[in-house]
Amino acid sequence: MKDECRIIPIFVPHKGCPNDCIFCNQKKISGQLQEMTAEEIPQIIEAHLSTMKQDSHIEIAFYGGSFTAIDKSMQESFLKEASPYLTKNRVAQIRLSTRPDCIDQDNLQMLWKYGVRTIELGVQSMDEEVLSASCRGHDAACVYSAASLIKNMGFKLGMQTMTGLPGDTRDKSLTTARKVISMAPEIVRIYPVLVIKGTELERQYIKGNYLPQRLEEAVELCAELLKLYESNNIKVIRIGLQATANINEDSQSDVAAGPVHPAFRQLVESRLMLEKVETAIERQGLAGSPRLVIYTGVSNISNVVGQNKSNIEILKRKYAIRDIKVSPCQQLSKEVTVSAM
Repeated sequence: MKDECRIIPIFVPHKGCPNDCIFCNQKKISGQLQEMTAEEIPQIIEAHLSTMKQDSHIEIAFYGGSFTAIDKSMQESFLKEASPYLTKNRVAQIRLSTRPDCIDQDNLQMLWKYGVRTIELGVQSMDEEVLSASCRGHDAACVYSAASLIKNMGFKLGMQTMTGLPGDTRDKSLTTARKVISMAPEIVRIYPVLVIKGTELERQYIKGNYLPQRLEEAVELCAELLKLYESNNIKVIRIGLQATANINEDSQSDVAAGPVHPAFRQLVESRLMLEKVETAIERQGLAGSPRLVIYTGVSNISNVVGQNKSNIEILKRKYAIRDIKVSPCQQLSKEVTVSAM
């Protein structure tokens, strides 16, 4: 049985992007300051393969810029270095990320020829005012068009969205999610906006013209979004930027402000588990019980407990329960059941 999908990331920071979005500094986000060359690609792939099991499902991923906006000859030079790993069955497929306004049928045919099978679109928002305020350079109609082309050509579609952009609200983010769902992507990423140093957004933040999301606010909204996507059978493969040496809570990092946290996704999943337990307690009338046992799958216990036992403490206070225990149950995965003792 193959392991879960393993990714070999190849960052092409800001290669090809036709404009600078208000929030973006890909070189700092990716942690890679030097431009990528085609000659470096085999070295990167081999270095990663040497650490992976041979029977793993491995994918090469071009991230960080708008791949299909790069000069076509450069796209081909990158893909020519990666595609032999497909023909030799050393990797399963190639994936990439790009902008919705940099997709056309001719380009998609070339990508397919070289083994690309997943394309992630940087959607960010489906609200026209938010797109304009964020200097995206395209409208929502462009997203629908690109998504349709990608799906019709047989690619797996991914979509990346952001919360907390200039002009964004909870309702606008939820509406964006519903519009994303209507396009039937297989995978989604959710990124709360971080104010990265050296961006136009940082300049607006310093002037007092932009207020970033608080951590609690971002967690609450992302929990709603995660629930919405999962209820529509869309896999959310990432929530929050991956912590790196320069993207973290440290005051010396490249994050000037925003809901940065090293385990942001767990905060979100813990919030959903708290809601599930609260619903079960209230439905069964267990408030005030001296002892309570919560049953869930082994891998889900930490989410139920919450970081630093935060969920347990909230439940004790809210429902006047003196003692709460969380126990594993083989029949459960991410579901929970509760019982008074």
